[in-house]
Amino acid sequence: MITLTERQSLILKAIVRDYTEGGNPVGSKSLVQELPMKVSSATIRNEMAHLEEIGLIVKTHLSSGRIPSIKGYRYYVDHILKPEKVDSQDLKVIQHSLGGEFHKIDEIVAQSADILSQLTSYTTFTLRPEVKNSRLSGFRLVPLGNHQVMAILVTNNGDVENQTFTIPNDLTGDELEPVVRFIDDQLIGLPLQDVLAKLQSEIPLKLSQYLQHPNGFLDIFGRVLSKAAAERFYVGGKLNLFDYTTKQDPQEMRSLYSLLDQTDHIADVIGPPGQQIQVRIGNEITNDLLKDYSLITATYDVDQHGQGMIALLGPTAMPYSRMIGLMGVFQQELARKLLEYYRYFDE
Repeated sequence: MITLTERQSLILKAIVRDYTEGGNPVGSKSLVQELPMKVSSATIRNEMAHLEEIGLIVKTHLSSGRIPSIKGYRYYVDHILKPEKVDSQDLKVIQHSLGGEFHKIDEIVAQSADILSQLTSYTTFTLRPEVKNSRLSGFRLVPLGNHQVMAILVTNNGDVENQTFTIPNDLTGDELEPVVRFIDDQLIGLPLQDVLAKLQSEIPLKLSQYLQHPNGFLDIFGRVLSKAAAERFYVGGKLNLFDYTTKQDPQEMRSLYSLLDQTDHIADVIGPPGQQIQVRIGNEITNDLLKDYSLITATYDVDQHGQGMIALLGPTAMPYSRMIGLMGVFQQELARKLLEYYRYFDE
């Protein structure tokens, strides 16, 4: 367990701040002017030598100043950092951007990823609140002509999913009517996960009473239901990730970009909702492609409607104090907006 003196903590804090703001190694002479106590350049050099010896800072060249190590960033985040108060302009941007009229939860969550990306210049992720408690509240099939049908599914949270399908030539609208009635009678009000489970067991057998070949309908219903029940991540500022990469290999860069398009991989990287705000640095992130980055995640809570997450991915040399302060305010404003939306459907 590393324990620093107050002076050593102040020196490490100043090195982290100066390097994340300016990008240049920090020398003892500049620190003389910055520290709140009067101390000589020689004393600072001795303290920096100690910080280097225990692995919190590193020298990039023989004659250079020092920069924080991954271990140094970890110590700073865990023991020194205090979240920076969000300035009024950033708060106005968040509140104004979330103050519009939205028709779906996903619109709010997707917009949030874009807002956070614009405020930070990093790549951001937002995960909508858990859907495990969402219930089926409506299902309709709307004929569009030419054997096209639109399947519309509604949940108790007000989410609406729709997909257009081509139905087999031997399947008519009249034949589908009793099937929709069956869903209304037997499945409305059930959690989506329960309906998905029934789709793999008893529903096919029951539908065979109405349809000679139920597989076509089961495919339609299953696909729109799976879409409604799936976890959904939204990505903002995807290209921002390349502003901080040191990777030169085109294949690695393609893999990095591809990672952002794959929900399963993003879910593995970010993990489930947990601590209110969590910082993972370098190799603490589970994916090797991201070992040169830092990931900050924050869980937001919308009461009985579950929890969601926001996350930002940026360089290890990020201004953690400002980012964590911003994430704290953003999670509060997003939760407030979603509660406002849900309240409309709860009434």
